[in-house]
Amino acid sequence: MKLAVIEFPGSNCDRDMLNAAISTGMEADYVDYRETTLSGFDGVLIPGGFSFGDYLRCGAMARVAPIVDEVKRFAAEGKPVLGVCNGFQILTEIGLLPGALLHNESHQFICHDARLKISSASKFTHLYKENETVSFPIAHGEGSYYCSPETLTELQRNHQIILTYTDNPNGSVEDIAGIVNHNGNVLGMMPHPERAMETLLGSEDGKRLFQSILESWGK
Repeated sequence: MKLAVIEFPGSNCDRDMLNAAISTGMEADYVDYRETTLSGFDGVLIPGGFSFGDYLRCGAMARVAPIVDEVKRFAAEGKPVLGVCNGFQILTEIGLLPGALLHNESHQFICHDARLKISSASKFTHLYKENETVSFPIAHGEGSYYCSPETLTELQRNHQIILTYTDNPNGSVEDIAGIVNHNGNVLGMMPHPERAMETLLGSEDGKRLFQSILESWGK
């Protein structure tokens, strides 16, 4: 299984994403945002950072990048698409996930380990136990997830909220830290599983997320 790590101007977690995929037994390579094809790849990773300097708003300029049409095609075909932090913001901007990411309630950038709960089973989290608590780092200024009451009801009804904060750090509605699309193959999350791959760095709880991708789509 080979994953594409999309690089935008301002991406800064692309190496972490690449290493996480490779250390889990997958192949991975960088793909520039100006490319127009994802031929030869089986899934997409959209890393964190500050695409295009977060000008206008987070992900707003990335949404018109040439590679985005291919990302949408992959999602429509049921292939895995994972967006972390700025990647989550981009996924909402391009319409693959509902809602939006707003400024943190504190209006300050936050950077620390966060305790999270696996709230629903999914193809991305099937190697975790439901309601298991894990630890992933967070690092964002605009990570407060917002959606309309109608959208929230739909997310809850379809079990699309797969990751929640145990101590909400940013004001996200219903403590939401990560959601999947209706088909379950697109995941957006603010916490960084790719930074939780080694006990030496504080946590290896992120390993099973990448292993879940491999087991769900790599066979």
